[in-house]
Amino acid sequence: MRSDLTLIHRWVPEGARVLDLGCGDGTLLAALHQNKQVSGYGLEIDHDGISACLEKGVNVIEQDLDQGLTNIPDDAFDLVVMTQALQVLRRPDLMLEEMLRVARECIITFPNFAWWRHRLHLGLRGRMPVSNALPHQWYDTPNIHLSTFRDFEQLCRERGHTITDRAVGNGHREYWRAQRWPNLFGQVAIFRVRR
Repeated sequence: MRSDLTLIHRWVPEGARVLDLGCGDGTLLAALHQNKQVSGYGLEIDHDGISACLEKGVNVIEQDLDQGLTNIPDDAFDLVVMTQALQVLRRPDLMLEEMLRVARECIITFPNFAWWRHRLHLGLRGRMPVSNALPHQWYDTPNIHLSTFRDFEQLCRERGHTITDRAVGNGHREYWRAQRWPNLFGQVAIFRVRR
């Protein structure tokens, strides 16, 4: 599993009811079900991802996250997870509210646009960055709302939500600098938030 998924796996309590938004191929939900007896659903729009989920035995619903979560009642889950999808939504701020409506807690990961290599691309090369966390060119990227650790922390403060944990993803490596200065040295932002 990716490093952010491994960390999320540790944060999810045994037997929790989990909703995974933009669940991809269902890797995280399958591992949580197998190792922690988690129950839940994934929401995915990509047909290949949906097929992969079904092959893994993951409950999956085809849904466009930009349409919101109005089909899910308040407090239907213990935890909502969204990995590497927040930046592709038209209104990430509204999705955060929806996530914390359907569960008391959520875990979100996204590429940190303030990572030093991204800054280097912009500053020295004068070009949009391409990296593991942002693998597309500017003209074919699905990412429409790039943000940083500080941007997300500010959004949570403005909305009155509590960040209970924050971590840094850097591929499969851990760096002490990224833990100390996540906005500069963290490639992927990982947050656990409560309402």
